[in-house]
Parts: sequence; structure tokens; C-alpha cells
Amino acid sequence: FLTSRFLFMFSAQIQGVAVGWQVYQITKDPLSLGIIGLAEAIPSILVSLYAGHLADNANRKNIMQICLFLFLLCSLSLFLFTFDLTQQYIGFSVYHIYTIIFISGIARGFMSPASFGLLSQIVPRNLYTQSSLWSSTAFQFGLVSGPAIGGLLYGFAGAKATYLTDAILVFIAFICTCLIKKQETPKSQEQQSLFESISEGLNFVFKHQIILSAITLDLFAVLFGGAVALLPVFADQILHVGPKGLGIMRTAPAVGAILMSLIIAKKKKSNKDGRNLLLSVGGFGICMILFAISKNLYFSIFLLALSGAFDNVSVIIRSTIMQVMTPDNMRGRVSAVNSIFIGSSNEIGSFESGLAAKVMGTIPSVIFGGCMTMLVVLITSLKADKLRNLDLKKQIEQINN
Repeated sequence: FLTSRFLFMFSAQIQGVAVGWQVYQITKDPLSLGIIGLAEAIPSILVSLYAGHLADNANRKNIMQICLFLFLLCSLSLFLFTFDLTQQYIGFSVYHIYTIIFISGIARGFMSPASFGLLSQIVPRNLYTQSSLWSSTAFQFGLVSGPAIGGLLYGFAGAKATYLTDAILVFIAFICTCLIKKQETPKSQEQQSLFESISEGLNFVFKHQIILSAITLDLFAVLFGGAVALLPVFADQILHVGPKGLGIMRTAPAVGAILMSLIIAKKKKSNKDGRNLLLSVGGFGICMILFAISKNLYFSIFLLALSGAFDNVSVIIRSTIMQVMTPDNMRGRVSAVNSIFIGSSNEIGSFESGLAAKVMGTIPSVIFGGCMTMLVVLITSLKADKLRNLDLKKQIEQINN
């Protein structure tokens, strides 16, 4: 499971660097980078609630296999579009890339709830904190290596080699998923219609202050605070480092996240998880503001790494909250809501970043996003007292008892 998760994220980051640089080179428009995120987010949001229902009523492993196979077809399509003969035959344009990303967004909408539910079946409840740490670490290792390899591949070997590598990695991830032992899906005690099933998941999330506050906090932080979509602009026009520098900059947040994972693994468990979540998101916002005004490549890389470290703290805490406080037979639906709030906010945030950069300018838009992130943290800390005082260790002990 972890190998598949790593390889899938690794390949997605390689593809993301290639697609972002290729689209920007074609259009020279920062808004076009935001449209990439929007093209993936819209279908993911549209299918998420049904995907959550399906993940709670069908075999989660099978769903993951189908999604990975669809990702493989998308990767192969991008590879074929790099050939001159294909481009001449179909009249290739940037809209063909958007179409492929749209299709991959559909697969991602089904992938997330199935993956979240399957992990909870593999790991005992008392190990959810550790499993969230390992799962996040595998995810971050993919984030670390993917952009660097993607930037180097695209810079030295071109688009063909980059997209082919992406396709091969997705295929291996598919094989790894096939090797996971089959797990039975928990069933609800009573038969429900599709509408009743989806409504039950939504009601659970919106009536649970801690879960709702945690995902809302990350939603607005990612929506306003992220600058990843604009890194091609920073690499090309502000820091002047090209695709190789872009790969390093894309890698920096994940390097920080992995280092933070190692610190968390060695550190004694804190009983102030809610406070740490709020501080980490606030720290992320500050890093984005400083990154926007930095003109030094090395300082910018440091700030991106620090932002990744802060972000990883919030990811681990939020993932553990979701695993601990969600009933087994509702994990798919709750994960689907989380995917709408958090997963798709990355892509919608990319669109927001591109739009804001076009309207306000690249640097002012990132500063604005960081300030909005800090404002969201302040409001959440004042309004969500249960989240602010959260102690996950105590919550796990209460549930086990």
C-alpha cells in the first residue's frame, strides 16, 4: 500500500512539473497554470460524494485498481501527444492537456475515499497515529523526489522521457495495488438509498466540530496560502532559474515535510494536538509571505522547505483526526467530504493563485494569500474551542475503552 502510494504521488509530481512547464511555455500566461488545477478539481468535486458512497459499499481495492488504470491511460496519452505525428494528426493544443487532466480528476475523485478507507482496514485503530505518519511520509517522499526528477528529466531529456517515466511509475503502482490482500468492506446495518447514504456522511461531518474545523482550516489555508501553482512564474521571471530550478523549488516543501516527519517520529507525543495544528497552519502562512518578497534563490528554497514542514504537521494531525473519529462504515463518505474540502482545494487554490496573479500581480497575490491564511487561523482558534484543546491520545483511549 505504501509503495503504491509513494509511486503514485512520485509519478503525479513528475507529470505536474512537465505539464506546468509545457503549458506555461505555450501560453506565457500565469492564469493558464491555474486552469490546470481547475481542470482537475471540477470533476473530482463532482464525483466525490458518489465516490464516497461507493467506497463504503464496494471493494476499495478494486476501486483503487480501476483508478490507477485510468491514470495510466492519461499518462500514456500525454506521452503520445509529445510526438510530432500525433500533434499534426489531431491539431494538438493546450486544451488537449486540459482534457487529459480533467479525466484524471475523475479518477482522483474515486481514488481518495477508497485509499483512505482501505488504509483503515489494513491498520489497527491503536496504530492510526503511526499509520498516518507513515502514509504521510510515503506521500511526502513522492513529493520530494517527483519534482526534482521531473525538472531534471524535462530539462535534460525533454517531454517524451518525462511522460514515459510517469507512465511506467503509474503502472508499477497499479501492480503494487494488485498485491494488497483483499479486505472486506464494512457494511451499514440497514440498506440506504444513494441520497440517504450521502446525506448521512454530510451530516456526520457538519455536526462534528473537530472534524469540520480541521478540514475547514486546511481548506482556506490551502485555497489562499499555496504558491506552488505560481512556481513556474517565480522560476522564469523572478528568480530566473529555468525548469531545473523549478524542479528544486517544487521539491523543497516535501524535503521540509520529510525532515519534520523524522522529528515527529522521534519526538515524544504531545497532548496539544489542536494547538499544534493551528500554529503549523499559521507558520505556513508566514512562510508564504516571506517567500513572495524573497529575491534570493537559496532563501526562497529554505522558506519553501519550512512551509512543507509546517504543512506536514497539519497533514498528520488532520489525518489522525479523520482516522480516529470516523466510524469504519462511513470512512469513504467522510473522506469524500474531506477530499472536496482539502484535496480539491489544492487545485482550486491553484486557479485562485493564477487568477489573483493575473489581477494583482504575482508577488502581491502570494502576500495576500499568506495574510488570508493567518486570518483564517485566528478566526478558527477563537471559534473552535474543541479543536483548539484537542488531545488525540486521550481521544483514542476513550474510543478504545
